[in-house]
Amino acid sequence: MEEGVEVARELMMGLLGRIGVKVEVSGFLGEGDIHLEIRGDREGILIGMHGRTLESLQFLVNRMANKRLKEPVRVILDIDDYRKRRAETLKKMALQLGEKAKRTGHAMTIGPFSAHDRRIIHITLKEDPSLRTEGLGEGSLKKISIIPKAKEGEE
Repeated sequence: MEEGVEVARELMMGLLGRIGVKVEVSGFLGEGDIHLEIRGDREGILIGMHGRTLESLQFLVNRMANKRLKEPVRVILDIDDYRKRRAETLKKMALQLGEKAKRTGHAMTIGPFSAHDRRIIHITLKEDPSLRTEGLGEGSLKKISIIPKAKEGEE
């Protein structure tokens, strides 16, 4: 697996070098996955709108690494702790919108979101017994509906 970290790191550096971005890429193994952390001066461009460029880069490095290695691996790419910050933002937003849906009694539709972002929202609201969530749409960017459950005696 250590070989996989180095291969993924070199592939990521090569890819970013070809597009003219100078960065430092560090890697480590965690929970069976290869984690790559990118630090550089053009992080905003590499993250993209709502992390979409980051997701695309992660997809590419996964494909390249899995062609190169004997064992299948999953590479998780992060830039300047963006994923952690994004998760916190999504959780906060989900809780606020969940409260609004309960207060108004009407479903709230939000999105579109990537699969990763939708999962964070679903998990955040899963613990609230008065709400349920539902994915809407087709393709990779779907919307989420936050639906207040009817109280007993109501329809």
